Amino acid sequence: MYKKANALYFSATGVTGKVVKEIAKNLAVDFTNYNITFPKSREKSIKFTDEDIVVIGVPVYAGRIPKLVSDYFEKVSGDNTLAIFVAVYGNREYEDALVELKDLFEAKGFIGVAACSFIGEHSYTSQVATGRPDEMDLEIAKDFTEKIKAKLDRTKSREELEFFFVKGNVPYRDRKDFPQMTPDTDDSCIDCEICAKFCPTGAISFQDFSDIDPTKCIACCSCIKRCPVDSKSMNNEFFNTIKEKLINNCKETRKEPELFM
Repeated sequence: MYKKANALYFSATGVTGKVVKEIAKNLAVDFTNYNITFPKSREKSIKFTDEDIVVIGVPVYAGRIPKLVSDYFEKVSGDNTLAIFVAVYGNREYEDALVELKDLFEAKGFIGVAACSFIGEHSYTSQVATGRPDEMDLEIAKDFTEKIKAKLDRTKSREELEFFFVKGNVPYRDRKDFPQMTPDTDDSCIDCEICAKFCPTGAISFQDFSDIDPTKCIACCSCIKRCPVDSKSMNNEFFNTIKEKLINNCKETRKEPELFM
């Protein structure tokens, strides 16, 4: 039912992309990779056809698709295009993000085949869902892909693909208004440029890596996670309160992927 497999994802710290690519490569070894994490990658529109299947993945920000990402998805269109929806969250909850993703794309010419939630190391702290997705998660993703392929093999036409349930609420939960906050940079910075190169909003100046535009920063913590000398940190009361709650409430419990098809 498809000739080309594709991976489409936003992945500031790399965990969402890891899950999406694991599913895509099991659909087809030679899949097309659309990493929309960086500003230049979100400049162009993408059009998929009825020959495509697309694995679409997003991180969960406070129970929703990040607004930056949902805004970009207005540039993505399908034409009876098969789709698999993936939401990756940091071991707390994914709430309405997965159903939001499914609804958004099914209204834009895509036909949902399956959906799933996976767990990734939380962007705010490595103490929550440490090292995930791990080997067990990726094995689940691989097995899930095989079930999707079997489903498509026994389906003769797109008209036979039935609606499937995905957890979440409609209307979706309100987006939370977080205060503007940016990471601090200490004197150990070695000017390696990694933080600026990997910033998904272009908020970090290449002339001064401690200069971060608070109107662009989405507190994704890519720069903190990637800094090779740990020179960046978030010293914000609001951020630290959330981080402490995550550690206290989500550190010990291992949540598992949820699969829908």
